[in-house]
Amino acid sequence: MIFGFNTDEKYDGTVYHVQSEARENELLLQTQVFVRGRCIGKRAISYADKADAPEFTDQQKEQMLREQHRMVLDALRDGRLESALDRKDTPEELAAIKELDVQWLNAGSVHSERHISLRLRVTDGGTAVAGARLTVRFSRAGAAPSYSQGMTGAGGDADMTIDVDQSALPDSDVLVQASYSGRTATRKFQLRHVGN
Repeated sequence: MIFGFNTDEKYDGTVYHVQSEARENELLLQTQVFVRGRCIGKRAISYADKADAPEFTDQQKEQMLREQHRMVLDALRDGRLESALDRKDTPEELAAIKELDVQWLNAGSVHSERHISLRLRVTDGGTAVAGARLTVRFSRAGAAPSYSQGMTGAGGDADMTIDVDQSALPDSDVLVQASYSGRTATRKFQLRHVGN
């Protein structure tokens, strides 16, 4: 399983969120750029010609995705983002694309009894969806990551719990991947310690 890359980059007073992920059902490596939650462009390359080759590994796919992510970031930092994005989509094609998204609804939740509770919502084109599969990776410095899985319920929400010592919060992050209808969306959330 390949998780994506997520980077926030500020340029000329605007914060851009660059998200890259492998869209495995479509055999695409896709990078999208968001401003205030709105997708302003994307770059996608197909790996269909390599997919069946036994020597084409997940590590090679991840390296290709990493290089594409870095290329878009470099273009953004150099003020030439437009040159890095695809311009093949017509307005009609873009309007037909339903964006899969995952949100952390209770991001202000408090650590208690050695765990954090996450309430996650998966939406498709802005509409909450039931039956989306969620994979959560909890990472902290100096320790192996831990994984958990769940499914969204009728309202598109899922409640998940991460066991973590409060002292580990400043060096921790949570990566959430939602899968639904052959598509995936990946989001990274930072955990932080709030003092009394």
